[in-house]
Amino acid sequence: MIVSYNGDLGAGKSTIAKKVAKELGLKHYYMGQILRDMSKEKGMTFLDFMKLAETDSSIDKEIDDYVKKLGQEEDNFVIESRTAWFFIPNSIKIYLKVNETEGTRRIYKELQGKNKRNEELKSFKGVLADCRRRIFSEQKRYKKYYNFDIQDLENYDFILDTTDLNPEEVLEKNLEFLKKTNSHQ
Repeated sequence: MIVSYNGDLGAGKSTIAKKVAKELGLKHYYMGQILRDMSKEKGMTFLDFMKLAETDSSIDKEIDDYVKKLGQEEDNFVIESRTAWFFIPNSIKIYLKVNETEGTRRIYKELQGKNKRNEELKSFKGVLADCRRRIFSEQKRYKKYYNFDIQDLENYDFILDTTDLNPEEVLEKNLEFLKKTNSHQ
């Protein structure tokens, strides 16, 4: 079983993907961290690196080639990626939604804590602005490179709005769906 996660910023993709992988005994891949590591290697902020990706298709191509290769060579993993639903068509495609205010609040809260993403601490309004710029950049790039909309919910097998749910509830709903889906395959 391959499970691919995409979703709104702050919807809980990383939290849930890690928990699902652990519950099911599967490997976990997080493409966002690879991009963050690449931006750090180039001495750039993540947002500046994403802006560069709008004109340098090699950045997305490197990540997307890695995603394709995983889908061709491995089975039984969970992946967080904007494009895995497309490049691994046999994956179970899950999209986590959250309203913009709650998603931004979650990201802001995380940045105030450990700041494990090594991103600059900002005000709530600054985080909101960064999120909007990132979404715009991603939509622009994937439309340009692949002619698809990563937020088109028609591309996914399961859509869950996490706005009013805690992580345990989101995990439970994901596991229920996966168990039902896996028993039908």
